[in-house]
Amino acid sequence: MITIQNYINGEIVNAQSNEYLDNYNPSTGQVYSKIANSDHVDVDAAFQAAIIAQPQWENTSAEDRFRVMNKIAELIEERLDEFAKAETLDQGKPYWLAKNEMRRAAQNMRFFATAAMQFASESHATENKAINYTLRQAIGVVGCISPWNLPLYLFTWKIAPALAAGNAVIAKPSEFTPMTSYLFSKICIEAGLPNGVLNIIHGLGPKVGQAIVEHKGIKAISFTGGTVTGASIASIAAPKFKKLSLELGGKNPNIIFGDADIDKAIKTTVNTSFMNQGEICLCGSRLYIHSSIYEQVKERLIEAVKALKIGDPLDDSTRIGAIVSKQHFEKVLGYIELAKQEGGKILLGGEAIKPDGFENGWFIQPTLIEGLDSMCRTNQEEIFGPVISISPFDYTDEIIEIANGTEYGLAATIWTENLTLAHRVAQRLQFGIVWVNCWLLRDLRTPFGGMKNSGVGREGGWEAMRFFTEPKNVCIAL
Repeated sequence: MITIQNYINGEIVNAQSNEYLDNYNPSTGQVYSKIANSDHVDVDAAFQAAIIAQPQWENTSAEDRFRVMNKIAELIEERLDEFAKAETLDQGKPYWLAKNEMRRAAQNMRFFATAAMQFASESHATENKAINYTLRQAIGVVGCISPWNLPLYLFTWKIAPALAAGNAVIAKPSEFTPMTSYLFSKICIEAGLPNGVLNIIHGLGPKVGQAIVEHKGIKAISFTGGTVTGASIASIAAPKFKKLSLELGGKNPNIIFGDADIDKAIKTTVNTSFMNQGEICLCGSRLYIHSSIYEQVKERLIEAVKALKIGDPLDDSTRIGAIVSKQHFEKVLGYIELAKQEGGKILLGGEAIKPDGFENGWFIQPTLIEGLDSMCRTNQEEIFGPVISISPFDYTDEIIEIANGTEYGLAATIWTENLTLAHRVAQRLQFGIVWVNCWLLRDLRTPFGGMKNSGVGREGGWEAMRFFTEPKNVCIAL
C-alpha cells in the first residue's frame, strides 16, 4: 500500500496529524493507496519554508531557474510510462491519454522555464522629460490549487509560471488524484530544486485548500475547479486583497453549420464530447446541428460513439475509462435521470456499465440526449461527464443567443467552411476561447480562461507570468 506524503522544505514528510485518507482506483473501486490528511499546521510549515526560500530563488539568475525547471521536464519525459500509469490508476483515464498528458506536463515546465529567460521589463520615454520603466517582481509566496481531471497537466500549468517568475509555491493537488504530484515532488528533489521553493500539501479541500486561501502570508491564489468552490475562494481572498486567478466551470457549445466538413466535425465531436470521460472543462456538452444536416449528423454520431470501447484503462484500445470517484459517478447518473424528467430522449447510453474484470469500477456509457429545452437544468448546469445533449437549429442569430444563454463562458467550437461566418460568430460568442474547425488545439503562448461564471483572469504565456508578478513603475526625471 503506497503512502502519499507531503513535500515540505525539500523533504518528503508525513502530515503532522499522522492521519491518512483512502485513495481509490476508479476502475476497480478499491483503495490502493493512502493520502496524507493534512491541515493548516502543514500549510503553515510549508509557508515558513517558502518565505525563507523565496528571496534567494527570486535572485537566482533566470538561466539557473531555467536549468532546474528544464531538468524537471526531462525527468518527466524519462519516466513517462511510470507517470502515465500512475495517472491512469489514480484518475481512471485511458493510458494512451495519460501519456499525452504527461508530455504536456513536461512541455508546461519547459515552456515556462524558457519564459523565465525571456520575460522583460517595459520602458517609456516621455518627451525628453523622463524615462519610466516597469519592474515585474515576484509576488513572494503564492498558492496553487489544481483539479482532479487533468492532474499533473494542470498542476504543472500553474506552478511552472509561478516558479519561473521567482515565486515560492504552496501547491495543493486534488485529494482524488494525488499520485502524480507525489511522484513529481520526488523528481523535484532529484532535479535540485532548492528546498522550500515548491511545497506540495495533500489533503481535503475544506482543510488544506481553505488554509492556503486564508493564510495571510500567501499573496496570490491560482485555482482551477468548480464555480461554486471558486466563488467561495473569492469571498475569502478578496477582502484580504489577494491576487486571484480562477479557471472555473463550463457548459460549452459545439455548433455545426450546414456547410461544415461533416466527416471532420463528427470525428472531432466524439473527442470534444467524450475525451477523458467528458471530464475536461473544455468538453462540448451542448451540440447544436443545423437542421439541414441534423438527421444525417445525428445518425453518424450515434454510430461513431457506439464504436468507442469502454473498459480497462490500461488497454490501448480503450477510449472511455472510469469516472474519477463514486461521488462523481453518482452525480453524473443523477443528471441523466434529471434529463429524462425534463423530457429528454436517450439516444444512446444513459446507464452505468460493468466491463469484464472491472465490475466494481465506476463506468458510465457515453450518453446522447435529444429533445431538451435550452433553458432546462441539463443544458444549463455543468455535468462534467460523458453526457451531451443534441439539438437542431435554423438561424445564426438564434444559435448565438442559445449558445450564449448560460452563466458560463469558457469555450465554444464552430464548424463551418464559410470564413466570414466563422469570424462573425466567433466575435459574438461570449466565450474566452473559440475554436473553428478544431478542438483543443492549444498554443501555450495564448491567453486561456473564461468569461462570466467561468472564471477570472487568464493563464498561459505572458498572461501567467504577469499574474505571478507585481508591476512597479519607476519614473526618472531627465
